[in-house]
Amino acid sequence: MLFERHHIHARQSWVRTPQRLFSITAQCNAAPRKAMHMEDFPCEVIRNFSIIAHIDHGKSTLADRLLELTGTIDKRQKGINQQVLDKLKVERERGITVKAQTVSMIHNCGGQRHLLNLIDTPGHVDFAWEVSRSLAACQGALLLVDATQGIQAQSISVFHVAKERGLHIIPILNKIDLPASQPEVVAAQMQSTFGIDPADCIQISAKTGMGVEQILQAIVDRIPPPNGDVSAPLKAVLFDSCYDRYRGVISLVSIQSGVLQKGDRIASCHTRKKYEVLELGIMHPEEVPTASLRPGQVGYIACSMKESSEAHVGDTLHRVGETVEPMPGFKPAKAMVYAGIYPMESSEFPKLEESIKRLTLTDRSVEVNRESSTALGQGCRLGFLGTLHMDVFRQRLEDEYDANIIITAPTVPYKVVYKDRTVIVSNPTDFPDVTDTTNQLIEVQEPIVNASIVVPQEYVGDMMDLCFQHRAENVDHKYLDASGLASSRIILTCTIPLTEIVTDFFDKLKSRSSGFASFDYEDAGYQKSSMVKMIFLLNNKPVDALALIVHRSAEQEVGRAWVKKLHKVIPRQLFEVPIQAAVGRRIIARETLSAIRADVTAGLYGGHYERKMKHLENQKESKRRMKKIGSVELPQEAFYDILRSKPS
Repeated sequence: MLFERHHIHARQSWVRTPQRLFSITAQCNAAPRKAMHMEDFPCEVIRNFSIIAHIDHGKSTLADRLLELTGTIDKRQKGINQQVLDKLKVERERGITVKAQTVSMIHNCGGQRHLLNLIDTPGHVDFAWEVSRSLAACQGALLLVDATQGIQAQSISVFHVAKERGLHIIPILNKIDLPASQPEVVAAQMQSTFGIDPADCIQISAKTGMGVEQILQAIVDRIPPPNGDVSAPLKAVLFDSCYDRYRGVISLVSIQSGVLQKGDRIASCHTRKKYEVLELGIMHPEEVPTASLRPGQVGYIACSMKESSEAHVGDTLHRVGETVEPMPGFKPAKAMVYAGIYPMESSEFPKLEESIKRLTLTDRSVEVNRESSTALGQGCRLGFLGTLHMDVFRQRLEDEYDANIIITAPTVPYKVVYKDRTVIVSNPTDFPDVTDTTNQLIEVQEPIVNASIVVPQEYVGDMMDLCFQHRAENVDHKYLDASGLASSRIILTCTIPLTEIVTDFFDKLKSRSSGFASFDYEDAGYQKSSMVKMIFLLNNKPVDALALIVHRSAEQEVGRAWVKKLHKVIPRQLFEVPIQAAVGRRIIARETLSAIRADVTAGLYGGHYERKMKHLENQKESKRRMKKIGSVELPQEAFYDILRSKPS
């Protein structure tokens, strides 16, 4: 973590409560600040903006430079405070933004003090939900594009989201100090793709600070101020929340109208529950209490809200006794990938469940349901926005809660249409046997996505081949710029089943494009598909935790790969063990695990040949009886070996 930890007690508090968005430790170590008078900042001098970009284009570094230039953080502490808004350990290690943060800056421009509210956003497709709710509190956005890489798939996606919300876009070309930068070429791409005038692009180096001052001036000049009436009834939109073990739920709000003060009684339009405001303030960059929050301002409130489930993103808060029109809410996050999470030791389940519950307080987009498996015991079924989201959640469980877990193979939600009903199935165990004609099954539908791949022209053939291997349809491509040269970059679009991209699609994409391709997708609904349930049998007994849902065209390949993997990790028994992959009653693949054979004739010497044969026949009969009644216990370590890597 980025915060100074001078006190052992403060450090221990952080370790015990890693989910806290606003660190007690930082508050303890921060120098005292002057009181903020929020009435000095009417709507005319407020600018609410976000930074939107593809992953690794320099959002967090640019945020640091803006904080330094406005005096929000001390330049002398740059070594300590780098990536100020990336507070999670996983963000530091992976170099990505996972959790959107908020920070308020005060900037003097033309003799006038301006309040600039930056709502940081993640850049990866899996965290599009964070991007959506962050943009809802803004009037403008900085579109950051790497001048060495050009427009990437996520750049296109977030640009359209921002335009749909009516945000004013300020185009910025970053990393122009690098030898490989091509600002003119990238500016031309932005003109042909987004219709942005190259003259409007600001060229900067966020790392060195070159040109960053122009951005502050552009924010003041180009981004419109928010609208709001001080005398109108209070209306505040809740756009994010976190949990503090001492103060309960801390909500981030954007004030639309009216004035919010400490001691006010407020109510939720969604839940109708009433609360008293115990504390409020702005993030500067840590919590700075203020006497009030006014129209156009963004800040935090602590209001005796005890349960994180009460803080609905998109909810409108108003003063008790006043009636206001609720703001249009957000679309709730929809889980795209599901996986079972089990402890390595069954006795550790209560601890794991508590850890998951605490972690989901800071990430409301994760769906959690209990489930049990005969092989793995008690566990939880979790729904995520994507595979990176799942991997980040797993790493946070391990880093912050010291969890030792097994994650089952990821699956997607399928629609199973019967004659009298339609159900959503995300757990392979609950998937019906499509070969059974008695279950009144009409069809199975799988989720599909509209995918975009941006890649240099020389890799287009490999990318199209990869898409067709993964059942892509409606494959099309066009140049990102008008030159049509061999060095041009192409955007390839297609419709592809979600189940095809939740495993190793992204790894193959990067491998086949030498790392140059970028990938983005958006939900495109469901379509009819030929999906089947594959089960694995050990000694003719099914193992529920290993069940898979696969497309009929891939059942042979997947079945053979998994039985080979099982053959490698299952310990040998005293009897022969058949390992089978089956679809319905049909066996797709088989491997046989040979028995451990004891030399029962070793103690014999001399005597007739029939004496030895008698011992061998007795051994054979004993193994036959053992095979009938014996069960193969798959140890947890074997499950971990199977599920931590893909079958090969």
